[in-house]
Amino acid sequence: MAEFHRKIERSAIGFVLAIVGVASIGGFVEIAPLFTIAETVEAAPDMRVYTPLELAGRNIYLREGCYACHSQMIRTLRDEVERYGPYSLAVESKYDHPMLWGSKRTGPDLARVGEKYSDAWHVAHLNNPRDVVPESVMPAYRWLLRNALKTNDLGQHLEAMRAVGVPYSDEMIANASRDAYGQAAPDSDWAGGVTERYGPATHMRDFDGNPERLTEMDALVAYLQIIGGLTDAAKKTSQTALGE
Repeated sequence: MAEFHRKIERSAIGFVLAIVGVASIGGFVEIAPLFTIAETVEAAPDMRVYTPLELAGRNIYLREGCYACHSQMIRTLRDEVERYGPYSLAVESKYDHPMLWGSKRTGPDLARVGEKYSDAWHVAHLNNPRDVVPESVMPAYRWLLRNALKTNDLGQHLEAMRAVGVPYSDEMIANASRDAYGQAAPDSDWAGGVTERYGPATHMRDFDGNPERLTEMDALVAYLQIIGGLTDAAKKTSQTALGE
């Protein structure tokens, strides 16, 4: 083997060809599965897109680096399923750009956090994590309650998502700013349009406890409450596996 290495290293052309060959094998292993992607991603007829408020919250989640400590991918290992819930399916990340699967868990996985806790719990936790989890090492995000949510560019965010395959309609894009306000103010004139465009199961409520303002806290809590809730595919798969 040592002699073989010496011969390869002394031949520039041979060495280049060896590199190309090894790289091609790795490339094939990564690329080949993409040709069968339609067969490997589960069907989810009930899948819906993020509302403008939820998408704004996801953008804040990315901005604050929450993905660095929290994964959103429950593996098929028994201990993970017992702790977090049904294992993650590929279709659940269908509209996530970028996906937030991850493997770093300074904090718990959040793939099933939607509706697990109340809005008030999330607000208190984000404002000062030690108030609800004394041993938490998570930093406080107090400014989210103070910062008004920027909504005038939400239509552009929806357009960007449509460019990479998320099926936002022209109507959704045109009404993005109004829908963000309407979702957090269910008694307002704009609320009806939200449920018409995104479905009657959309979470319609004031998320941060302050109905007078639309804040970044509203958006982030709205996003956290829908994680794992865009489709029931994982729950149905789990029930089928259990023979229910």
